[in-house]
Amino acid sequence: MSSFSSNRSTRVPIPVLMWRRASYTTNAADPFVLTTPLYYVNAPPHMGSAYTTVAADAIARFQRLLGKEVIFITGTDEHGEKIASAAAANGSSPSEHCDIISEGYRALWKELDISYDKFIRTTDPNHEAIVKEFYSKVLAKGDIYRADYEGLYCVNCEEYKDEKELLDDNCCPMHLKPCVRRKEDNYFFALSKYQKQLEEILIENPDFVQPSFRMNEVQGWVKSGLRDFSISRASVNWGIPVPNDAKQTIYVWFDALLGYISALLEDNKQPSLQTAIFSGWPASLHLIGKDILRFHAVYWPAMLMSAGISLPKKVFGHGFLTKDGMKMGKSLGNTLEPTELVHRFGPDAVRYFFLKEVEFGGDGDYSEDRFINIINANLANTIGNLLNRTLGLLRKNCQSTITVDSAIAAEGNAFKDIVGNLVDKARQHYENLELSSACEAVLEIGTAGNVYIDEKAPWSLFKQGESGFETASKDLVIVLEAIRIVAIALSPITPSLSLRIYTQLGYSEDQFNAVSWSETRWGGLKFGHITTEPKPVFARIELETDSNNATSETKKASKKKERQKTQKVVEA
Repeated sequence: MSSFSSNRSTRVPIPVLMWRRASYTTNAADPFVLTTPLYYVNAPPHMGSAYTTVAADAIARFQRLLGKEVIFITGTDEHGEKIASAAAANGSSPSEHCDIISEGYRALWKELDISYDKFIRTTDPNHEAIVKEFYSKVLAKGDIYRADYEGLYCVNCEEYKDEKELLDDNCCPMHLKPCVRRKEDNYFFALSKYQKQLEEILIENPDFVQPSFRMNEVQGWVKSGLRDFSISRASVNWGIPVPNDAKQTIYVWFDALLGYISALLEDNKQPSLQTAIFSGWPASLHLIGKDILRFHAVYWPAMLMSAGISLPKKVFGHGFLTKDGMKMGKSLGNTLEPTELVHRFGPDAVRYFFLKEVEFGGDGDYSEDRFINIINANLANTIGNLLNRTLGLLRKNCQSTITVDSAIAAEGNAFKDIVGNLVDKARQHYENLELSSACEAVLEIGTAGNVYIDEKAPWSLFKQGESGFETASKDLVIVLEAIRIVAIALSPITPSLSLRIYTQLGYSEDQFNAVSWSETRWGGLKFGHITTEPKPVFARIELETDSNNATSETKKASKKKERQKTQKVVEA
């Protein structure tokens, strides 16, 4: 199977139960199963899919810091009309096209430091076996029937649309392209049968869909009346054949959603629903864009109830990204290519900006000036420069050696309590999926560290000789302990930067990889510990200028403006 397995202990088989309120009670032994959407491979990955996956990765890394067994699932959705058309346009077969685009996702996830455990492709034979078994199970329940259907179909959404939700000229409100009228003999899923059960679930479990305003949307859809939907296509050849009817293929969503379950299959295990479910279902969190909320919060729960399978514990729908305040699109010439962004600025900068500057759940905007200013101020200055100058002072005056346990150094010092309170805030924000606020809380530790060292001015105390040495060296230990805590608390957001900080503090990569959230408690740095030679852990991003055309006066003005835009680095 095209997946990466995590090392998990053998789980005791339990009956497959219908979802109920008790599903929200988390057993400490249960894995934390987190999913991104399975991304549609009609085109290469874009910034929206990168954003979802970076957010999911931060959540997965935080859960691992808590000591949870995490199963982080991502992958690609590879069937459907759009993909067959995209392949034909490129002069390749659908299979070849899917291989190329799917590999593009893997390559980008590697560059963005995405620590997924499973990568599922819906063209995987094991996935196909799961889909067919699921289909047969729902059919046996009496929830699939055959009927003629005529309606307006959006090829881009892969969905029949209700005319009342369309724009002028029957345009899809999402893709702004006219829907086409189709008439087909299809198989349908009896979604309307689950109207009352879905209403009850949403009322009894207000946290099932988050943020809360997304829950309001879902409740509105359900209350307006659920209609049965077509789950097969007679006109699409590139898909999984319907069991016992090779003339029809299974609707792309009735196929792709099952990837969350089929991804749980262990390598070399016979594919079956029961085996997959015992390997970690139900999912703890489905992380998705708001445009596919209906499929995950309405269609998917009803499908699972039909098959007698537990529902996921939470569905979180985040917002869209814009660029310079405008919707991104190739026709506007303002697309934001994630690979190019990573190559220019590095994964830490990309991850940090989008997770800190976009309130998770809402829409967010990217502008290059703002990106550079935020990254320089937060990562290069507040955190990077604080580490560099403090380690420089320790090297110059203490031979890079910690002179006293950090716990002893901070006795009676209010700064320790400030750091502890901010760490607690960061943890609470992470647990509530408030990633921007978590970043802010950790950054406040760095800001407090800068204020502390500037007020204490240990460089002046060292100049006093032996009389000032003890106080000055204690102050350095206190600041470095705060930076050590920052490295751990920020590691879900900026894993590579956090590793560089940790190694400069004198720890190995293995020690960094083994840390847990409990080590954000004060007292990690011990007497005699030796740090390494200070080097900048995060280089400032310099704005590009046209040196060929700029006059000397223009260059001077540009440099002055640049100095005003960014925080000046304070050198001790």
